[in-house]
Amino acid sequence: MPITPATATHTSSNGTADAILLELVDENGVTIGTAEKLAAHQPPGQLHRAFSVFLFDERGRLLLQQRALGKYHSPGVWSNTCCGHPYPGEAPFAAAARRTFEELGVSPSLLAEAGTVRYNHPDPESGLVEQEYNHLFVGLVQSPLRPDAEEVGDTAFVTPAELAERHAKDTFSSWFMTVLDAARPAVRELTGPSAGW
Repeated sequence: MPITPATATHTSSNGTADAILLELVDENGVTIGTAEKLAAHQPPGQLHRAFSVFLFDERGRLLLQQRALGKYHSPGVWSNTCCGHPYPGEAPFAAAARRTFEELGVSPSLLAEAGTVRYNHPDPESGLVEQEYNHLFVGLVQSPLRPDAEEVGDTAFVTPAELAERHAKDTFSSWFMTVLDAARPAVRELTGPSAGW
């Protein structure tokens, strides 16, 4: 697993691990401060910057990720290719590329901005709240995946019809349909009309 500020163990002078900070934003996505990651997700949630990535193969199929069972937030559920939070001061595009590589062991062969979406989604299982200003990205993946088992439980490439079947029977993240619907115009532009998105 790559060592990053999110995965490295940092110990402060009092012997506790350093907190992972997120960027708090206003309704226009302007940075207004920082908060510790878990605190930002506790009810009622604090609006913070996030990103969501949607990668597709040459056939126009979407790469889904099942979140690892060991994750504290939404473990075991299916979701988009990759999602997460930029570090304070980190560009969302850089964070999206970084986390895609850390989680899936692959760098997108193309990655493009696809707009933003703001949402408030409570997670009934964990009791946490996704209060996010989310930067969306779409792209292509053309290399074999090497998922980090601590982050990713499983992966699957799906067509729109296969996604509909899977969505009806499997549990998906509370934010999945919101971010997918917001990204659809860019997804259609990337994959073309024959892919059916």
